[in-house]
Amino acid sequence: MTGMSRALRFTVALVLGLGLLTWAASLIVSSTTRDWFMKDVRLRGQLAVNGARRALVAHWPDARAVQAILSEITRDERIMAAAACSAGLEQVAATVAYPDRFSCERIGVHVRPRSPRERWASWTSVDSLPGGQVHVSAIPIRDDGSAVGFVVLVQDMSYVGRREAKTQGFLVGAFAILAFSASVLTVLAARLSWRGWTRQMRDLLRGESPRPEFQPILRDVRDLVERLVAEREQEGQGGAWTPERLKQTLNRHLHGERIVVVANREPYIDELREGGEVVTLHPASGLVTALEPVMRACSGVWVAHGSGSADRQTADERGHVRVPPGEESYVVRRVWLSPEEERGYYYGFSNEGLWPLCHLAHTRPIFKSDDWRHYENVNRRFAETVCEEVDSDDPIVLVQDYHFALAPRLIRERLPRATILAFWHIPWPNSERLGICPWRTQLLDGLLGASIVGFHTQMHCNNFVDAVDRYLEARIDRELIGFVYQGRSTLLRAYPISIEWPDHWAESAPPAAECRKSVLADLGLGPEALLGVGVDRLDYTKGVEERFLAVERALELHPDLVGRFTFVQLAAPSRTLIDRYRELNERVEREAARINERFGKDGYRPIILKRVHHEPPAVFRYYRAADVCYVSSLHDGMNLVAKEFVSAREDERGVLVLSHFTGAARELTEALIVNPYDLDEAGEALAVALRMSEIEQRDRMRAMRRYLAEFNVYRWAGRMLGDAARLRRQDRLAIRLGIHAPTENGT
Repeated sequence: MTGMSRALRFTVALVLGLGLLTWAASLIVSSTTRDWFMKDVRLRGQLAVNGARRALVAHWPDARAVQAILSEITRDERIMAAAACSAGLEQVAATVAYPDRFSCERIGVHVRPRSPRERWASWTSVDSLPGGQVHVSAIPIRDDGSAVGFVVLVQDMSYVGRREAKTQGFLVGAFAILAFSASVLTVLAARLSWRGWTRQMRDLLRGESPRPEFQPILRDVRDLVERLVAEREQEGQGGAWTPERLKQTLNRHLHGERIVVVANREPYIDELREGGEVVTLHPASGLVTALEPVMRACSGVWVAHGSGSADRQTADERGHVRVPPGEESYVVRRVWLSPEEERGYYYGFSNEGLWPLCHLAHTRPIFKSDDWRHYENVNRRFAETVCEEVDSDDPIVLVQDYHFALAPRLIRERLPRATILAFWHIPWPNSERLGICPWRTQLLDGLLGASIVGFHTQMHCNNFVDAVDRYLEARIDRELIGFVYQGRSTLLRAYPISIEWPDHWAESAPPAAECRKSVLADLGLGPEALLGVGVDRLDYTKGVEERFLAVERALELHPDLVGRFTFVQLAAPSRTLIDRYRELNERVEREAARINERFGKDGYRPIILKRVHHEPPAVFRYYRAADVCYVSSLHDGMNLVAKEFVSAREDERGVLVLSHFTGAARELTEALIVNPYDLDEAGEALAVALRMSEIEQRDRMRAMRRYLAEFNVYRWAGRMLGDAARLRRQDRLAIRLGIHAPTENGT
């Protein structure tokens, strides 16, 4: 009877707890559903007015015609009344049932700008009439950018209360059934296993190793707690990932510990100029674009190759330098390489071998045993440097890109308890193509030394699974998406990379109109010129030749663009010690000259090629000045130029033409997606972009900007580092409970 009475007391507490939870949930659901309904009402009104906008503008002075249009709008069962008001706050027309209390003078105070610099703005409010609550919205009507007046809609809100009541009733019923079921199951469970259950729970709380059947429960509880904490954190932050939110997340996960990033390219390069002046440059690198704002947000150490001519001069005796200049929020540890090491590891195995192997850009990979030896040695040196920089025996280390495929395993051998995340920024080839590499098994073995292996897209993850399945003796966990190899588990995840939002370069750039005026003046173009822009390292995977051919095809298909459309290519020289890149430089220059000779006259050049490194402020000037940005990559892991262009256009103008061979094409679906090999399609897309209306440009750009604001680089980093920190906590708990403990070789 004692066990039964305990069960009954527990049941009563459970029912009371569920009742309290039901009450709290009903309040949350009520608030959430009301917000949804309000958004639905606002969107319904906006769509109704947008659909009638052209007709309203065409008949605006005609009160009878405008009233007929308003009557059509109010055919919607939820739109009760409508009125049209002029820019002078006089009523142009109104439906029969329109309430006098919502006069044009009263509503216009909220819509009309208060100064010449401001624009007419939409306005919404909830008010009460004798029949119940109504939603009142005022929507400006613009003609060629200037407002001719606004339309006021009065919508019925009575259905909102009915829906809320139904939702709450369903919720209460569901929780009642849940409470009854839980009560019955609790009583039965108490009769059958109360004593054994409490004994096992006491053992678990004391830190003793639980029985095998309790380990799944322990894992589920941990996962539930993590989800609840993450959801609470997201609700508190409004869902927006910012540097501050990333800092708070990492402080909660890491308690102030620093992160170690391993990457070939350093975020700031110090170059020595004539006269002994030291200039700090920002390299043209998508990896740096993504990672640098993350490091500024969370601090730590960035281990990189010191390649600048003044890098030794500006670093201390250990190769440390604090960056960014003037802010100094994190440390760069520079590793010095000999010319032979740089030639074999970087230019040789990494960029003559792995780069063409992973990109389907029709360049044959070259693999040499001498290059492989340098690649091994440099990976070992970087792994040793990481071990010098960590501040605990279980640090979090982020290994970046194809230059360091062996580093995760080498770090694991020295730091068995480290949580290592290896992120591969370029595509991963299919297993058959990977077989070209003589050292494919060593590459896979090195990457599986990581705790998590990350790629930009799920397709690249799938290719990696196939490669492990084909070339290694590893157990593949297709449910959790990971591997068990040499006694350790490695997870596989897709983390689509992004850019910072808001972009600090965009925020510091001049307004779009000023940028356009200055860029056109620099190029010697008139104010009516149509401007296209491309921004890339000069690499054969970027499709620069195909881009120029698409410009040529656009001029062929649309002769009216000749003399008006100019395409500027900002092409930073890259890897010029490799023959394939030198040949590409020459071919691109010849192609630009040929097209300019064919269509150029009286000083007009359809293509302007600028083969020089441009710092971010200059690049963002061109982004803001352009009518169209064409990203024509033949194969790309993500491509951040496309996202940078969108972030730069706070004026919501400009069109992005994007190759569907980029990872970004899966996210920026409002761009004009093209096959860069199909010159007719690409050329036609450029012409469509140049003739696109301002309204369509705004709608497309606004949607892409919303996406980037939500899925920015801080979210990317937060997901990765949150997963890594969670794995580390699980390992620490498992060691404390005696479930397993890493050995010297990491097993």
